[in-house]
Amino acid sequence: MIVPAYTLKQLIVYFLKLGAIGFGGPVALVGYMHRDLVEKQKWITGDDYKEGVALAQLAPGPLAAQLAIYLGYVHYRILGATLAGIAFVLPSFFMVLGLGDVYVKAGGLPWMQAVFYGIGAAVIGIIAISSYKLTRKSLGKDASLWIIFLVLAITTFITETENLWLMLGAGIIAWIYKSPPKFNKGLNTIFLVPVLLQVTNNILLNDKLSQIGWFFFKAGAFVFGSGLAIVPFLYGGVVKEYQWLNEQQFLDAVAVAMITPGPVVITVGFIGYLVAGVPGACVASLATFLPCYLFTIIPAPYFKKYGKQPAIKAFVDGITAAAIGAIAGAVFVLGKRQLMDITSVIIAVLTILVLLRFKKIQEPFIILVAAILGLFIKNYL
Repeated sequence: MIVPAYTLKQLIVYFLKLGAIGFGGPVALVGYMHRDLVEKQKWITGDDYKEGVALAQLAPGPLAAQLAIYLGYVHYRILGATLAGIAFVLPSFFMVLGLGDVYVKAGGLPWMQAVFYGIGAAVIGIIAISSYKLTRKSLGKDASLWIIFLVLAITTFITETENLWLMLGAGIIAWIYKSPPKFNKGLNTIFLVPVLLQVTNNILLNDKLSQIGWFFFKAGAFVFGSGLAIVPFLYGGVVKEYQWLNEQQFLDAVAVAMITPGPVVITVGFIGYLVAGVPGACVASLATFLPCYLFTIIPAPYFKKYGKQPAIKAFVDGITAAAIGAIAGAVFVLGKRQLMDITSVIIAVLTILVLLRFKKIQEPFIILVAAILGLFIKNYL
C-alpha cells in the first residue's frame, strides 16, 4: 500500500480552511481542490482526482462536497471520507447559523441585495477562471474529449439544466471509442448502487422536524448536478408545498449561501434555521448531506479497484469531460442571470483580469472588495 505524503490531520485542516474561505460555489471549489491537492501539494494524483469528479457527477448531491468526501477516502478510507466531509461543511454551517440569528432578530437583511450585487458579479469572474483552469488541465489535446466538453457546455447553456443521461452517454461513447467494451461486473455494480438507493416510501411524517428531515433527505438524494441545481427543488417544497418560507425569505436564503464560503447547498442550514431554529438547521443539513456521503463511500471501493482498467479509465475520462462541459455551461447560465448591467459586467471582467495577472491574490480578498463595492454602488451611485 502506498504511504500518503500527508497525514489525516493535514487533510482535515485543509478542508476546514477551504470550507472557511472557499468562495465561488461548486465550480470554484472543485478547481481549488485540483489546484491545491493535485498541483501544489501533490497529495492526490490526477487520476484519483478525475475518478472523484466522475463519481461525484454520476451520483446525486452537491458536487464539491462529494469530491471532498472522495478525496478523503483515497488514502484514509471511511474515516478520511467522514472527517473530510465534516471539516468541509462545518465552517459554512456555523456561518449560516450566525447569519440566521441576525436575520431573525433584524427581521430581514436589507443590505443583502447590495452586498450580493458586488459579490455575485465577482463570483462569476472567479468561477470563470476556475472553469478555464480545470478545462485546460483535464482535457489536454484529446479531440474526442473536447467534442464531449463542447456538446455538454452548449446543451447545459441552452437547457439551463445538467442532464445525467448525457453525461452517462458521454462516458459510454468514450468507452466505446477508446476501449471496445467488455462486460464488467465492477462497473455494473457502480451503476447499481444509485439505482438501489433511490427508493421512495409513503410514510406520512407529521412532526415538523421529521418533515424537514424527510424533505431535505429527498433533496440530497434525488437532485443531480452542482449545488445550485438543488435550488428549484427547494423552492417547490419550502415555498410552494409546505409554505415554510415566503418568496423573499427563500431568495434571502439563496443569497446567504452565495455570500458564504463552502458548498452552496449549505443554504439548507439557513432555511432549516428559519423554519425550526437550531434543531431545524441541524436536521436539514444532516439530511441533505447524508445521501451524498453514502453515494460516495459505497461505490468508492469499486472506483478504486477497477478505475485503472482501460475501459473504466476511458469511461471516467468521458464522464469527466462531460462534467467539466456542464460546469462551463453553468458559468454562462449564471453570468446571464447575474450580469444585468454594465457595472456588474465590469466587476466580473476586472475580477478575471486580476486573477490572471496576480496569481497570488486570494479569492476571499476579492470577495471582500466586491462586497464593499456593491454597498457603495447601491447606496451612493
